[in-house]
Amino acid sequence: MSHPTPLSPLEKPGNEHPPADIHAAVLESSQEPTQSRRMQLWMHRLSVFLFVLISAVAGVLLILLPWTSEWTDNTLLLSYPGLRMVVSSGFFRGVSSGLGVLDIWIGFWEALHYHERT
Repeated sequence: MSHPTPLSPLEKPGNEHPPADIHAAVLESSQEPTQSRRMQLWMHRLSVFLFVLISAVAGVLLILLPWTSEWTDNTLLLSYPGLRMVVSSGFFRGVSSGLGVLDIWIGFWEALHYHERT
């Protein structure tokens, strides 16, 4: 012979909504960030910071480096005179500098539009 199990407060007839203290407990537990969430948040912050930093550094290098003598007087280009002529043209230098400006723009745009994921 089986004994009927007692009904929980949620299962009793006429109890369509759980008690208010259960809602409060669920809200409190969901608002407290866990250790893994904090770690994910800091990893996201670090990845955005590194992206902005690398974008800015690469952009500045692409803006300044084509207009220096190191751009055309290096050991790689000395053995390829055709490539050296293309790389030393004003058009190629301008395109490289334009990509540098675009790279800086993308990095700062990412920094300005950063938001915390919760």
